[in-house]
This record gives sequence, C-alpha cells and structure tokens, in this order.
Amino acid sequence: MNPMTEKLKTLRVRDFMATSVMSFTPDMPIADAVRTLVKYKHSGAPVVDAEGRVVGMLSEKDCLIATVLATGQAFVGDYMSRTVESVTPDTSLLEVAEGFVQAEFKRFPVVADGLLVGQISRFDVLRHDWTEGKISFLMA
Repeated sequence: MNPMTEKLKTLRVRDFMATSVMSFTPDMPIADAVRTLVKYKHSGAPVVDAEGRVVGMLSEKDCLIATVLATGQAFVGDYMSRTVESVTPDTSLLEVAEGFVQAEFKRFPVVADGLLVGQISRFDVLRHDWTEGKISFLMA
C-alpha cells in the first residue's frame, strides 16, 4: 500500500466535510432549485424530508432532464435521484475516495443518526495534506 493510501485510512470525513449544506425538499419547484444551484455555482445538493433525513440527491443531470422533459409545474421530487449513497462522519477518507472512484457522483451526503449533518465532495478529499514530500511516490 502506498503512503498516501495509508494516510487516507487515518483521516475521517468529519475533519473535511462541509457542515453548511445547501439542501432542497421534494416539494420545492424544480425551477427554484435550478436557480439556486446556478446562483451559488453548485452542481447538486441533497434532498431532505421535513425531519432532515436524506431522501434523494438533485444533480445537474437531473436538472437538465427536467429542463428537457418538464411540462408545467415540476418539483424536485419528480426529478431527484432516489438512490443515495451516504457516508458517516467516522468514515475514512480512503473509503470515500474509493467510493468516488466507483461512483459517478461528485459528492456524498454525510448522515449521522439518520439526519443530514454535512456533505463531502471529491474536492474535499483532495484537500488533505499534499505536501511535496508526501506525493513524491506519484512522481516516480
């Protein structure tokens, strides 16, 4: 195992996740969600129910599908992805990185006790300490 993999095994999601997370509800008009994503330059966000449980994810692709297919009033719940892969604050960054390698998603919701507590993105995983000495094995 390379040194970076060993390092990622010791790091936890809780230290790299965003805790202020944009989210939507299934009954929100899709047009409002798209405007919000564009305004804040986000490529997607979790969808939560009234209790804060993750019930879906809304991605750029979902929004494009809605743009093409929606006729009349459409809602986030009509176009969100209902299959959600989530992680916990105690998940290792290695597990998250491996998940990103396998998935097409750019982010995972972070869930504790069934509730949304944050989000971790591919970029967040790459934020760990990439000093020159630690990536020298990649340059060989």
